[in-house]
Amino acid sequence: MIPSDHFVRFYNEVFKCLEPKGLLQTYFDDIGRYAASRNLEKFKKGGLQAVYDYYLVIRKEENCEMDMELSDGEFHQRMNKCPSLSKVLNNDASASPSYCLHCPGWTLPVYTAAGLYQVYNLKEPDQPHCESWLYDDPKRALARYRKLLETVPASRIRTNLPKSLLEE
Repeated sequence: MIPSDHFVRFYNEVFKCLEPKGLLQTYFDDIGRYAASRNLEKFKKGGLQAVYDYYLVIRKEENCEMDMELSDGEFHQRMNKCPSLSKVLNNDASASPSYCLHCPGWTLPVYTAAGLYQVYNLKEPDQPHCESWLYDDPKRALARYRKLLETVPASRIRTNLPKSLLEE
């Protein structure tokens, strides 16, 4: 097994290689298909609680400094210190400008297939923290998206809300 420090560096270099070729989203889609094969049915059946339970395990396995709250149809996740990006920033190679896109790159398609709506605030690509909200109600997700737009540039937000809702 490859140590996580080496894996993260390799992952970062793969992103740098694929992005100029226009293949980065294809790679994220592949990661999403793998994640869906392991989690989609759980997320469909268990909804937000199943996603919360998944991240309880991930938080421990990946040593994430992450706060999570599940209440009244909203799962809020705040990554205080991303272990992955922290490792990428702590080496002699520069971080891929798209490094942080790998999380919403694979989660958005999986959540879409599960009938869940995510609003993802990427924050700054050189800071190892981000924040996301997940809903089973698209109108609540839209309200969060609009509120976030008041303080965050649209370029830093990712969502799987239908375009028809976003254009209202």
